[in-house]
Amino acid sequence: MENNNVEDMLGITMDKIKEMVDTDTVIGEPIIAKNGSMILPVSKVSYGFASGGSDFKTPKTEKKVFGGGSGAGFTITPIAFLVITTDDVKLLQIQSFTGALDRIISMTPDIVTKIGNYFKNKNRD
Repeated sequence: MENNNVEDMLGITMDKIKEMVDTDTVIGEPIIAKNGSMILPVSKVSYGFASGGSDFKTPKTEKKVFGGGSGAGFTITPIAFLVITTDDVKLLQIQSFTGALDRIISMTPDIVTKIGNYFKNKNRD
């Protein structure tokens, strides 16, 4: 069976992308502040690649020749910081909200905290 050059090229391209982009790229290394707060950078990662090739015969030698190419690109966009303190968790969004769903998601930690505090205070009464 002949070696599949297109498959080899795709495999190498995917391996290189995996080396460049991993889960540490999306959720960055934690930063510990002096007061004990932890800050986690959150990024959006987008990537794409294209690859192609073909075996063809040369007119002079009738020998099969492979011609092909591949390319890849990716972007890393910081979008937020997750700030964790001893009694609170906040999502600090870098980019402006693009829709109602973004606003709801960003408000969720505050809502959960307020509901928790309400029930805590209600149980004390």
